[in-house]
Amino acid sequence: MTRVTPFSSPLLLGFDAIEKTLERVAKNGDGYPPYNIERLRGVNGGSGSDSLRITLAVAGFDEADLEVTLEDSELVVRGRQNDETEREFLHRGIAARQFQRVFVLADGMRVTGAELKNGLLAIDLDRPEPERLVRKINISVKD
Repeated sequence: MTRVTPFSSPLLLGFDAIEKTLERVAKNGDGYPPYNIERLRGVNGGSGSDSLRITLAVAGFDEADLEVTLEDSELVVRGRQNDETEREFLHRGIAARQFQRVFVLADGMRVTGAELKNGLLAIDLDRPEPERLVRKINISVKD
């Protein structure tokens, strides 16, 4: 049995990249680490465009254990901790596992900074207002 997707319609040509992106986002279903996404209004000096902040709960991770990269249109956050073998835990409730969290960014989004504070990694994003381009097209007359 073949798989039928919404993008397999003959009227939707060239949308394979969108389909692959949606599949990749759907596979990113692991809930670790938990995160928030919030809108920060008026941060850019009242320029009208809103900024976003992604906050990930990364308790136990140090700055050296975290990596934030921008790969094409994807913001990728990776965490790797070295397991300390000299410690003996009676109970271990704080996860010390590797993770990778991927956020697909829309065109024009840019990462403006990242900060680690009190076990929370905050990544700030914005989308500057595109310049309005008005171009006059000359009309040629052919008789």
